[in-house]
Amino acid sequence: MKFTLSWLKEHLDTTASLEQICEGLIGVGLEVEEVSDPGKELAAFTVAYVLEAEKHPNADKLRLCKVETTDGVKQVVCGAPNARAGIRAIIALPGVTIPVNGMVFAPANIRGQESQAMMCSERELKLSEEHDGIIEVQGDWPVGTPAVKALGLDDPMIYIKVTANRPDALGIRGLARDLAAKGLGTLKPLDTSSVHGTCKSPIGVSIDPKSSCALFVGRYFKGVKNGRSPAWLQKRLKSIGLRPISTLVDITNYITFTYGRPLHVFDADKVHGNIGARLAKTGETIAALDNKTYTLTDQMTVIADAQNAEAIAGIIGGEPSSCLESTTNVFLESAWFDPQATAATGRKLGIISDARYRFERGVDPAFTQTGAEIASRMILELCGGEASELVIAGDVPNTARSYTLRKTRVKALGGVDVPWTDQLRILRDLGFDVSDDGVAGLEGGATCAVPSWRPDVKGEADLVEEICRIYGLENIPNAPMSRPHDIARPVLNSLQKSMLAARRTLATRGFNEAVTWAFLPEAHAKLFGGGQPELKLGNPISSELSDMRPSLLPNLIAAAGRNVARGFADLTLAEVGHAYAGDRLTDETLRAAGVRRGSAVSRNVQGGKRDVDAFDVKADVLAVIEACGLAANTLQIVSGAPAWFHPGRSGTVQMGPQNKLAFFGEIHPRVLAAMDVKGPLVAFEIILNALPASKAKSNARAALTISDLMPVSRDFAFVVDNKVQAAELLKAVKGVDKVLISDAAVFDVYQLEGDKKSLAVEVTLQPREKTLTDAEIEALSAKIVATAGKAVGAVLRG
Repeated sequence: MKFTLSWLKEHLDTTASLEQICEGLIGVGLEVEEVSDPGKELAAFTVAYVLEAEKHPNADKLRLCKVETTDGVKQVVCGAPNARAGIRAIIALPGVTIPVNGMVFAPANIRGQESQAMMCSERELKLSEEHDGIIEVQGDWPVGTPAVKALGLDDPMIYIKVTANRPDALGIRGLARDLAAKGLGTLKPLDTSSVHGTCKSPIGVSIDPKSSCALFVGRYFKGVKNGRSPAWLQKRLKSIGLRPISTLVDITNYITFTYGRPLHVFDADKVHGNIGARLAKTGETIAALDNKTYTLTDQMTVIADAQNAEAIAGIIGGEPSSCLESTTNVFLESAWFDPQATAATGRKLGIISDARYRFERGVDPAFTQTGAEIASRMILELCGGEASELVIAGDVPNTARSYTLRKTRVKALGGVDVPWTDQLRILRDLGFDVSDDGVAGLEGGATCAVPSWRPDVKGEADLVEEICRIYGLENIPNAPMSRPHDIARPVLNSLQKSMLAARRTLATRGFNEAVTWAFLPEAHAKLFGGGQPELKLGNPISSELSDMRPSLLPNLIAAAGRNVARGFADLTLAEVGHAYAGDRLTDETLRAAGVRRGSAVSRNVQGGKRDVDAFDVKADVLAVIEACGLAANTLQIVSGAPAWFHPGRSGTVQMGPQNKLAFFGEIHPRVLAAMDVKGPLVAFEIILNALPASKAKSNARAALTISDLMPVSRDFAFVVDNKVQAAELLKAVKGVDKVLISDAAVFDVYQLEGDKKSLAVEVTLQPREKTLTDAEIEALSAKIVATAGKAVGAVLRG
């Protein structure tokens, strides 16, 4: 919402400064986005008078001028064709910054003559792109008059953001009402007198009960003279960025921004028969004022004559019946349209207009006829002609409602003690009809009738809000919140801690965090176990976002594919978010997922590169799980994973068959082909909800214990069946002596003949109290071999 200070003062009798006005707007809850004050940038420019203008002795196209300024008579060399004696111009003296280029003017010698000042064009002052001549100031302004005053630019423009629940603030008079209640002036009375019609309207109005129109007010004018609007009206519209079109159209725009009441004018000679609001016919088209043709549906309301739709109700007018300079007979429309229906039509057609912006938020229904009367007076004053009597169809929608305000509610809900007389005054200044009749029983109170322009007030709490925002939120005293404990209690639960730990750990492992949609295409959902009816959206914003994601991986893989397509072959992406699948189709689980692609080790002088593989993402999974408080050596890692992983290059981390914590491995080529992503690509997904809460009583690490004795390592080559997993063998080996055996790791796998393989295991022994003897080492080694044979059928390789 844009307006100027002088425009506001047409409705607010005030002596407040611009700064006070802006502070007042912020104080009543209206955010001031921008204040444009041309006077600041042009403060150094003044009016000067050209005494003489002679031909430059050394140049045909330059003139040598004598100019009277505040600093005496100055010689100015000027190339403007309109530089002549007797005109008033805008002068820049030495030291003044020229707005268009930021240069500081300094006297200069031009073709042998000194130019001591500069007469400016509109372009040089950033007023327009006009630079064919200097500015000629109209009127008998004295020399030295500030340029902003002589040019009518001493009127700052204020741009505010208005919340959707305040349609009354979309008119300047509504803003003036708030500021008057705030104490920054007095709201000027509004002339609501009626225009006496001299004839009956030849055009009647009607309303289809099925349409979104509840009230239609019209008036016919004959013999008007349409053309350019007067300078004051053009200035008003230009100041807020609107382009003046013609007097009739400019009047409707003026009333839209002044009173928040959109209007429309039709060329009456182009209207066939009567006019009214009805539902459009499916497939019906209208050529609108934005030079576009729109196809309508039977859910949209139009303003139509006997033949065609002439306007889309509450949104935009039609081009065929628009008013031109040749228009002599006019029909004025002032109507009220349902906000929801107007918003739905506007969204469907993709039309954004000042009328739609106001109607979909709620235009004051009681002002419908008043707005028509104000417009009628302006049309007769500026365009002449004769006005008919009003023609009216429908009734003013009933918005009457009253609420009781108890005396203690402002203190109880707002936390500020506002005197009761001030509470009543504020509400009355805002337009509420207040009856202080003590209807609230022993507590005392007042009955407050809500004005028709405030659809957002729906209860006693809203009355309290109105009082508090006008009284001033800055007047609400600071009150510390009570704390039941001296030391703050933890506020994060175990799942939230796991989420933060997962994000932090993935970042330290080189992942770039991604945030993807919680929706995905149906085809992608089916690849990852989704696509069920329960996970489909009833009203998706796009056909590509039709299903809730059953996993974080599809959108991460798609993001990786887009990066690869743009030349980023080596990448790591991770996300922590919710997925929607489980034992019940609508289960929501928090997960951490990541994808790796390309080289784990780039080409270098010491050796060739290595591509990422399943072991890289396995390490990622274990790192995240350990960061969440679980010991990785207590978990089971088994082969196999969901169908979107490669069956021979994937695994599952679990705490038993019924509690699967994570999946990792290479994504199946079939899935990558279906998603049009170049592989290979490895990925993992951890179900954070499945991780048991840490049993540690403290986040602090246990004290580090280091033995002062040297560790001893022994290698064993075991022959086992192909079906035996390395993890099973390592678990058996580590369990032989949990005190002495500090680590066990597979360092080689060799395929033997038949269904046998060789697993080479390095076992590290860490003595704590004394150095181990050879006999003790041999005894422990024998025990390791025996335990491995008993657990998985392993024998030492001969």
